[in-house]
Amino acid sequence: MTNKAISKAKENMTKSIDVLKRELSNIRAGKANASILNNVKVVYYGSEVPLNQVASINIPEARVLLITPYDKSSLDDIEHAINSSDLGLNPANDGNVIRLVIPQLTGERRKEIAKQVGKEAEGGRIAVRNVRREAMDDLKKQLKANDITEDEQRKLEKDVQKVTDDAIASIDQVAADKEKEITEG
Repeated sequence: MTNKAISKAKENMTKSIDVLKRELSNIRAGKANASILNNVKVVYYGSEVPLNQVASINIPEARVLLITPYDKSSLDDIEHAINSSDLGLNPANDGNVIRLVIPQLTGERRKEIAKQVGKEAEGGRIAVRNVRREAMDDLKKQLKANDITEDEQRKLEKDVQKVTDDAIASIDQVAADKEKEITEG
């Protein structure tokens, strides 16, 4: 039996998982990953634009990002944007391209990042549990309004719990994959 409360819960839980994936993709793991530059904005002809709209980003080696501007005159602007971002990376500008070397992570830094991944995952689990609570409240309202019977409510609550368990398992897997990437990096 599908109910609008369950459909909405599934949709919102999927969004929570997607947000977690996006947040974790911004965490550096000691390997070159173009997504760490997603939040870098370049002042280009007076307006702020995402870096990937003014340059191509390639990964020639495991720990190197190569940024090639479409317009060579924007090279200094791109370098300034990277320096003023919170990435903590030093761009090397050779007049044609910018190289970003991702430093090898220390053991202590890996542990800090793994803790950060854990915090992000817990935030995702909290979001999923909040969606579960909203769905359960919605089912209670439907019961009060005589839209569903008590038996239907119990069955739907089990369905909501199954969807919740699946979403939390997915969050745990995403976090475990990221922690593995960090520790093996």
